Amino acid sequence: MQQLTSILCRVLFVVAFVLAGIGTWERLARLFGYTVVRGYYDPWRLLEYSAVALLFVVALQLRELKMSLRAKGSS
Repeated sequence: MQQLTSILCRVLFVVAFVLAGIGTWERLARLFGYTVVRGYYDPWRLLEYSAVALLFVVALQLRELKMSLRAKGSS
């Protein structure tokens, strides 16, 4: 279970940074009249999705930390 949580954290972390990068590039492209995602998503919405993904990563990391501290305390 711990290995699955670790993999999920890494995947969400990468997805969050990809979404943040796309949102940033979309915002910069719109300044010059272009678009990257063809108007399907607002750049700020992509950054919000990125923040939510990072929030889940933080929650999963805190859960892993709690479990490891609990395991150290019982032994």
